[in-house]
Amino acid sequence: MNVVEVSEVSKSFKGVKVVDSVSFSIGRSEIFGMVGPNGAGKTTTIRMLMDIIKPDSGEIKILGEPINEEVKNRIGYLPEERGLYKKLTVSQSLSYLAALKNMKKRLARERAEELLKRVNMLPHKDKKTEELSHGMGQLIQFVATILHNPELVVFDEPFVALDPVNTQLLKELILELRSQGKSVILSTHMMNQVEELCDRILMIDKGQAVLYGSLTEIKSRYRNNSVFLECDRLPDGLPGVVGSKAHGKYIEIFLDGRISPQEILSALINKGVKVDRFEVSTPSLNEIFIQVVKEGR
Repeated sequence: MNVVEVSEVSKSFKGVKVVDSVSFSIGRSEIFGMVGPNGAGKTTTIRMLMDIIKPDSGEIKILGEPINEEVKNRIGYLPEERGLYKKLTVSQSLSYLAALKNMKKRLARERAEELLKRVNMLPHKDKKTEELSHGMGQLIQFVATILHNPELVVFDEPFVALDPVNTQLLKELILELRSQGKSVILSTHMMNQVEELCDRILMIDKGQAVLYGSLTEIKSRYRNNSVFLECDRLPDGLPGVVGSKAHGKYIEIFLDGRISPQEILSALINKGVKVDRFEVSTPSLNEIFIQVVKEGR
């Protein structure tokens, strides 16, 4: 059973279609990336998943059923718009948010201390949240999101305001969630984080799904027919090679599409070429993102 099933969901505001017939599914133990330019419809899609707003049409199922209060207690949500009660201490804030998810006080206190220790925030547990830096507040909200041990976790821009050390810490915790059998939705503009963490992605542009699938398959689909080489010489007459271009000490050779990179490598070795680097040219997700958005405009 998929943890999330979204079928032909649409939403309009004042006659403008913000989400247009979007469909996707998310499996258990999967980190699912949701990406797209500003105003593409990502946050609106997430808000419909969380039942904050209702779709105009289409169907959403979470954990096998339409979203209801019981299902909501099995979800953790870190929204893009942050908000902690400024006059409460960190411990009081976490206790209150845990109570909203029907956690028993003792369990909530023990798990809060365990998670605060993981994010190096335990010494700050008795500080009022208004005394925390923006980055520290972000860590507390991350803890609040996973405190009740949810089965589905939704992070909307979780790395904003974090330094590199805490960014790495959160990435490790997100990967741990997957290893524990949780499903994670990660919405962010940081394509390098999506590329590093996510199993599959959905790219939304102008309210429509423009890319959907595994990262491996998407990158393979958009890759150039070229290979980067560092070698002692480039012999003439290599089969399937239609051109080359120098990049400093590297050479990029362009293939005709009928020969595989593996066949080129075999041909080089057979000709006695000393190969120090051989890399199939694969675009980054950021490059694919820019290409797809430009094509749609």
